[in-house]
Amino acid sequence: MMVEQLNVSEMKSTMIQKEEIENYLMVPAAEDRSKELKKELEYAVRLGNEYKGKTIITFQTSEGPMTVETTVWSATENSIQLKGGVIIPLSSIIMVSF
Repeated sequence: MMVEQLNVSEMKSTMIQKEEIENYLMVPAAEDRSKELKKELEYAVRLGNEYKGKTIITFQTSEGPMTVETTVWSATENSIQLKGGVIIPLSSIIMVSF
């Protein structure tokens, strides 16, 4: 069985600041990858809380994909919380990298 991989190298997104996220309406990504991203998000929380490291997150908005580099403070079944109390629904997340 062949697993289809997400081709993010061809995806264009706009880099924004964490403080700008609230200016965008988040919508579900074309593919809900929340289950696949669970381990990466758990690592991102550990990276942010223990090492103050930042994570690069690409998420879907009504204006297209946006990317932010920030600290992830917590992850729940439905969303992640970034430094400053900003919430991103897991269903909107396209990609997570470090």
